[in-house]
Amino acid sequence: MDKYTDLIHQTFDFPTEEFKVENNELLFNGIPLMDIIKQYGTPLKLTYLPKISSQIQKAKTLFRESMEKLDYKGTYTYCYCTKASHFSFVIEEALKNDIHIETSSGYDMQIIRSLYKKGKIDKNTYIVCNGFKRERYRHWISELVNEGFVNCMPILDHLGEIDYYKQHINVKTKLGIRLASDEEPKFEFYTSRLGVRYNDVIDLYEQQIKPDDRFELKMLHYFINTGIKDTSYYWSELSRFVRKYCELKKLCPELDTIDIGGGFPIKTSIQADYDYRYMTEEILRTIKRICEDEGVPEPNIFTEFGIFTVGESGATIYSILDEKLQNDKELWYMIDGSFITNLPDAWALNQRWPLLAVNHWNKEYRKVQLGGMTCDSQDYYNSEMHSYQVFLPKIPKGEPLYIGFFHTGAYQEQLSGYGGIKHCLIPSPQHILIDRDENGALKHWQFAPEQTSESMMRILGYEV
Repeated sequence: MDKYTDLIHQTFDFPTEEFKVENNELLFNGIPLMDIIKQYGTPLKLTYLPKISSQIQKAKTLFRESMEKLDYKGTYTYCYCTKASHFSFVIEEALKNDIHIETSSGYDMQIIRSLYKKGKIDKNTYIVCNGFKRERYRHWISELVNEGFVNCMPILDHLGEIDYYKQHINVKTKLGIRLASDEEPKFEFYTSRLGVRYNDVIDLYEQQIKPDDRFELKMLHYFINTGIKDTSYYWSELSRFVRKYCELKKLCPELDTIDIGGGFPIKTSIQADYDYRYMTEEILRTIKRICEDEGVPEPNIFTEFGIFTVGESGATIYSILDEKLQNDKELWYMIDGSFITNLPDAWALNQRWPLLAVNHWNKEYRKVQLGGMTCDSQDYYNSEMHSYQVFLPKIPKGEPLYIGFFHTGAYQEQLSGYGGIKHCLIPSPQHILIDRDENGALKHWQFAPEQTSESMMRILGYEV
C-alpha cells in the first residue's frame, strides 16, 4: 500500500524548515495543527506572527551582507506594503523590526494616524505614499506633512498631482516620482497605467519641482508587477530605470534614493528553488555597475515587500465534508469552505500554494479534485505547483480528514471582502492568531469568529 507519507517523502526533500510530521499529523512552524483544529474547528484562517518578523530579518540580513560584500555605499530601508494585509496585528508585528511603510490609498492614512497614536510609529517614520490619488488621499497626505511627519513622501504618479501639494502644503517636503515601467511582454498592455512616462520626468522636475523651494526630489520609484525574478525582462527594466536615475541625479543633486517596487516571491510549493542571495547581489551589482559607468554615487535603496512579509505567515484549514464520484472517474473531495470566496487568487489568477493533509499521513493516497461550497463550477482546486494533480489520503470511515493551504497570508482577505458579502453567502471563516511568549511557548487566540448570518442580513438591508 502506497501511503500519503511515502508520496510526500518521495516527491520532496521532507521534512522542511517549516513542515514536519509527528504521529501522522502535520506541524506548521512547530504548530500542532490538530490541536488548533480540535479547539477551534474548521474552516479557519491562521496567522503565525513570528514568521512576519523572520521574513523581514531575512531580507535585511541579505541586503546588509550583500552590500558589505560588494562595498555598496548606499543604505537599505525595508518598507511594508500595507495593501498585502491591512490587519493591525500584521502591521504591528512588522513594525517591531525597525521598518517603514508604503501606502496605496487614502484610508491607509487613517491607519498611519492610528499607529502614531499608539506609539507604533513616529514622525520620522518613512511613509511612501504610492498610487493614483484622488483628492481625499492627497488631502490626508498634505495634513500629515504639514503636521511634521517629515518623511511622509508623496510619490508623484502623474504630471498634475503636484498642483494640489503646491496649494495645500506649506512646509519643506520630500517628493518621489514613480516611473511608468513597461509591462511583461505577455501582458495585455505595453506600459503600466501607473507612473510618469520616462520622457516626462526631466521636465516635471525642471518645471514643477526645482523652482519651488518647498519641494525636494529625493526618490525615484518603479514597480515591476511580476516581482523580482531572474528574467531578461526584469534586468532590462531595472537597468533602464537606473540609467534614468543617473540622468536625473546629474540635474538634481538632492536625489539620492531609488525604490525597487515589486518584491521577493514566496514559496508556492513545499520546496522552492528561488535563490534570494543571488538575486540580491545581482540587483546591487547592476545598480553599482551602471552608476560607475555614469559617474554618479550609488543610491540608497528602498524595497517594498508585501507578499514576502506576510504571505508565508498564513494558512487556511478545511475539513473534507464528503466525497463524490462523478462520471466514474472524477473523485471529488468537498471542503467546508470555498476557493472563490476564501482564496480568490486560486480562482482569479490560478494561484497555487503548498497543500498538505493535516492528518492521516499513514493512509493510502488517491488522486482527487477539491470542490468548494458555492454553486459555481469554477469553485475548485485540482493541481499543485509541482504537478498537474492533487493527491490526498483516503478518508477513513467515520474519521474526518483535514487539509491545509499554506502561505496564504497576503491579499486573500482584502480581495474576498473580509466580513462582507460573498458568493452564495459563504461566511468569512474564523481567524486565529498564533504567537510565542518570551520562553518560546506557543500561545493562540481567536481574532474573529466565523461571520454570522445576522451580520450578513444587516449588510443586505434585511431586518434582523
